[in-house]
Amino acid sequence: MATIFTRIANGEIPSYKVAENEDYYAFLDIAPMAKGHTLVIPKHTEEDYIFNLDEKTYSGLCAFAKKVAEALKAAVPCKRVGVAVLGMEVPHTHIHLVPLQTEGDMDFRKKKLELSSEEFAEIASAIYNEYVKIQ
Repeated sequence: MATIFTRIANGEIPSYKVAENEDYYAFLDIAPMAKGHTLVIPKHTEEDYIFNLDEKTYSGLCAFAKKVAEALKAAVPCKRVGVAVLGMEVPHTHIHLVPLQTEGDMDFRKKKLELSSEEFAEIASAIYNEYVKIQ
């Protein structure tokens, strides 16, 4: 059975897409630590552990995540975009990109934001529009 992230990338489950190419997909986390918290995944592998990815997929994922982070920083006011790879909650490699004002903004134990569907859509659109500009 496909992971939830594969089903999202395939369009079987709705998401707030912020960027996509042939091999990778980026979408807003539905339980964000900050507005704009984005997940970046490979589309064609359900490998659970990032360091088990083949070299081409790993380097492509990192390059794609870098472009998404640039778009995220342009769309969401922040000092930096934090990067984390935990891989504990969904068995599909994914990179968290989190807009940061302070290091404390990247605490996965803190209460998650609750945003309306309109807020999610607005943020996703802003990031997507910035992503398109850097292509």
